[in-house]
Amino acid sequence: MSDMGEVVLGIDLGTTATKVVAVDGTHRPVSTVERPAPLRTARDGEAVHDSEAVLAGVVEAVRESTEACARQGLAVSGLSFSAALHTLLALDASGEPLTPALSWADTRSADVARRLRADGGVGDALHRATGTPVHPMAPVTKLAWFGAHEPELVRRTAAWCGLKDFVLYRLTGRLVTDLSCASATGLMNMHTTTWHPPALEIAGVRAERLPELVPPTEVLALRPEPATALGLPAGLPVVAGAGDGPLANVAVGATAPATAALSLGTSGALRVVRHRPGVDDQCRVFCYYLADGLWVIGGAVSNAGVVAQWAAESFGGADVADVLKEAAEIEPGSEGLVALPHLLGERAPWWDPDARGALIGLRREHGRAHMARAMIEGVGQQLALVRASLHAAGAPVSAIRATGGALRSPLWADVVAAALDMPLGITDDAAGSGLGAALLGHRALGTLPSLTAAPVAA
Repeated sequence: MSDMGEVVLGIDLGTTATKVVAVDGTHRPVSTVERPAPLRTARDGEAVHDSEAVLAGVVEAVRESTEACARQGLAVSGLSFSAALHTLLALDASGEPLTPALSWADTRSADVARRLRADGGVGDALHRATGTPVHPMAPVTKLAWFGAHEPELVRRTAAWCGLKDFVLYRLTGRLVTDLSCASATGLMNMHTTTWHPPALEIAGVRAERLPELVPPTEVLALRPEPATALGLPAGLPVVAGAGDGPLANVAVGATAPATAALSLGTSGALRVVRHRPGVDDQCRVFCYYLADGLWVIGGAVSNAGVVAQWAAESFGGADVADVLKEAAEIEPGSEGLVALPHLLGERAPWWDPDARGALIGLRREHGRAHMARAMIEGVGQQLALVRASLHAAGAPVSAIRATGGALRSPLWADVVAAALDMPLGITDDAAGSGLGAALLGHRALGTLPSLTAAPVAA
C-alpha cells in the first residue's frame, strides 16, 4: 500500500467533537472534518455522551472526508481511531446501549475513589498495577458505583465497553478494546497487559463481560452495511487505534526519550514516551500504553486556560484577551500574590477532585491583573510538579514539544517555560490526535516503519 494517492482517515472521538483527519502517503494531513459531540452534564456529576449520536457524527464526518479526498484524487485505504480515555457504557445481549457513555469528566463515582484512596494500601496497589490513578475519571470506580447504585442495570448488562469500542463494534461486528484505552480503565495490569483480577473484584465485573483485548494496531474489517453508509468498500481495513493522549505524542513528534509533549488548553497534560511501564513510588503519574511496546507516562492537570477565563468572568466581565494583556504587564511573582489554581479540583500529581483553589497573600493593591497572573503562575508550578514526578518515575524531561490554544498567549508561553525551566518548542496541532490515529493506521497497514519515525509537526 505505497500508492501516494491513498489516505488513512484518523478518527478522533473527543470529549466535545469528533474529528476526521485524512493523512496521505507522505504522512501529512490533507483534509480535516469535524462534527460536534455534545457532552451532557448535570449537577450530580453526570457527564455523558449519547453513543448513537456520536456514531452518527462519525458516519457523517467520514463520508464528508471521503468525498473531500475523492475530489483531490485520493482514495481511502483504511480507518484508524483515537478516543478520549476513561469512557464507559453498558450493552445488553443484543449489543444495544443500556446507558449513555460516561466520559472522563463524570464524577459520580467520587465517593468510591475517595474510599479507595483513603485505604492507601488498596488504592496505591491498584495504581501501581494498572498505571491508572484512583480517581472518579477511571472506569474501575465507575463500575463499582454502578454496582452500588444500579444493581438491576448491572444484572441486565451483557458487556461493558468504552465509547470507541462501541463505534468499532457497530462498524466491524467485533467487540474489542485496544490495550491503550484498556490501560486507562484501571482494570488492566500494565505489567501483564491482561485484565487485573483485584481490579475486577473492586469493580464487581467478570472478565467475560469485558471486550477482547487487542493491540492498537489490530486490523478489523468494515461490515457491508456501515460501508454503504460511509461510502466506502466493505472489508476496508479498520485499525483499532489508541487513546488520545498517547497519540498526541505521536502527532507532535514527541516519541524520543526525554522529549515531552505538553498540551495546554482548558486543562493541560505533560507526557513522555518510554519503553517500559511503571509509575513513581508515590503514585503521582499515570502510565498508559501507546503501541509497539511504547508506553506514555505523565500527568494531566485539571486547570489551565480555565483560570484566565475564570478571572475574566469573575472580575468585571472582561474579555480573556484583555485580562491576559493586563496580566502580562505585572512583574513575575504577581507582587507577592500566590495562587493555588484548583478551580476544578486537581488531577496530577494529587488526583484529588476535592482540591480547592486559593489566593494567598492578597492585599489592597492587588487587582484583577495580579489575580489572573498569579493563577497562571500557579498552573505553571503545577506543571513543574508533574515534571518532578516524571523525573522521580525515571522519565526525565529535557525537551518539550508544546501545543494548545492557551499557548497562543505569550504570557502563558513565558510563564510555563519559566516554571519548567526550559524553552517550549511550540508546534501546530490543528490535526491533533486525529493525526496520531492516522499515523498509527499507516503503521498498522505497513506504510510507516515505526511510530518513532513519524514526521514532526511544524
